[in-house]
Amino acid sequence: MSVEDINTQAWTVYGQRQLTRAYMPPIPERLNWAPWDGVGPGAEILGDVTDRRVLDIGSGAGHHAVHLAQNHRAHVTGIEASPTQHQRAASAHADAPGVEFVQGDVVEYLATVEPFDAAYATGTLAFIDPHRALPALRDGLRPKAPLILSLLHTDLHDRGPSTTVEPREQMILLKDESPLPTQMWILAPQLWEDLLTEHGFRVEAIDLLHHPDENAPVVQQLIRALRLPDRPARVSSRPRTTRPPAPHAAIGVGAIVHSEHGVLLGRHRRGTLELPGGTVEPGESLEQTVTRELAEETGLRARIEDVTLLGTLVDHVGDVVRLTVGALVNTWQGQPATQPDEQVGDWAWYPLDQLPDGLFECSAQILTAWRPDLPIDHTPAHFTPFAHGTPHSTAPVDGLA
Repeated sequence: MSVEDINTQAWTVYGQRQLTRAYMPPIPERLNWAPWDGVGPGAEILGDVTDRRVLDIGSGAGHHAVHLAQNHRAHVTGIEASPTQHQRAASAHADAPGVEFVQGDVVEYLATVEPFDAAYATGTLAFIDPHRALPALRDGLRPKAPLILSLLHTDLHDRGPSTTVEPREQMILLKDESPLPTQMWILAPQLWEDLLTEHGFRVEAIDLLHHPDENAPVVQQLIRALRLPDRPARVSSRPRTTRPPAPHAAIGVGAIVHSEHGVLLGRHRRGTLELPGGTVEPGESLEQTVTRELAEETGLRARIEDVTLLGTLVDHVGDVVRLTVGALVNTWQGQPATQPDEQVGDWAWYPLDQLPDGLFECSAQILTAWRPDLPIDHTPAHFTPFAHGTPHSTAPVDGLA
């Protein structure tokens, strides 16, 4: 049985117990993102949802969906995997205007409907594999749609979040009933941010919501994200991660390999598209770093004399100064291919007038230093050229022309 099947089974038993008890939670006066009333913001962080289609992921008994429809005039769809939880919501709120309840898998459901204007999950997305849920949510939301996620951070046993994308056992507690074992993805905020960024979202804020009793160990995290727009008129770039590079790895190279088919780009495991390149190792010249990284990452072979250094780009990430040297590889041998144990692969040629979104910002800076006419947005950097035929002056590369 899969992890998600285990979770659905547990919530089905939970829903049946609540049906037997004939218990239904009241419609709340405000949308609560934590299990405790009055902690944190309310529905306002979804933005104006008047007459907007909103998805409630793991809608349970349906009381949050009804609140949004009644108090904020949203058109809310509650999707629930557990048939008994769905039964609770559908039977209690069958006549509630502006609300519909659907039973099924959210990933499969989103593949069949028009994209929503907003989506939220109050503690429920942690029961679904994020590698399944996040791509479906990106496709299932309109550009710039908010995605609000309330997720467990620290549990009743004072166990903090994981730094790896793995589920772990948790219990659903019921008064006077035996607990129900589940598997949850309880991940660190930085890991959630990395996953959301990788799958086409921009994280606006992550807040930790604490129990009103300061001695209680449970902490909830509240993530506010936006679904990034579809391909804009200008090609975008984004950081690979919000964490700064380690100080010893603050100098690197990026190699432009340009053929009649376009420029060579590969996909990093974190989702960015980037030029071949990497960190300068002790004792290497910059040209040696270019040829070594090119061979290690792509399988292409070039000689030191085939490399033309374009210049240096200086920017910063956090408190770390980052120095990137752009290079042009004039001649090479072989065909690019994914190499074992490398973080970048899926190499492909991209025409300069069809560059993809999601370029790694250092690669974007190198490309615009080489060809300032390329329509690439990126964070600014100071470029000092030293290649033959390039004006010898220090100039900003802002990527915003």
